[in-house]
Amino acid sequence: MVNCKECQKVFYAKPSWLKNGYGIFCSRPCKYAAFRLGKEVICAICGKTTYKKPKALNGSKSGKYFCGKSCQTKWRNAEFSQEKHPNWKTGASAYRSLLGRHTVAKVCTLCQTDDTRVLAVHHIDKNHSNNALENLAWLCHNCHHLVHHDQDEYKRFMAAIV
Repeated sequence: MVNCKECQKVFYAKPSWLKNGYGIFCSRPCKYAAFRLGKEVICAICGKTTYKKPKALNGSKSGKYFCGKSCQTKWRNAEFSQEKHPNWKTGASAYRSLLGRHTVAKVCTLCQTDDTRVLAVHHIDKNHSNNALENLAWLCHNCHHLVHHDQDEYKRFMAAIV
């Protein structure tokens, strides 16, 4: 009877195993656990525990670890957006994606249609350089045209957003 080198569990090892240098570990999982040089880390996005090899531990520039490519992509898309992205120009036409990334429901403010194919972003103060989240609203193409060209619809829209 010998003790497992990894978990200290007592198990039987044949004398021939011990003579040949075997019989050190009680099972294969204990054998492989003893030679794992990496460590368990927590995913920065979903919180799952995952094993990372030493190369992955040393190769992280941000100090964050992920369970897979999907979590890494979610983090990267949030971290390197707008001014932090290397291809960022001015952001003058990024108001649709800006409104889409936030928790604003994608429904028309007036008619409540939720078909994203017909939704457009409306600048409330009609200043296209003011891309503040408070200045943007979802409107379908029909309601957007009416808000710009019909005074009654404009008043109805202003009452709806207040």
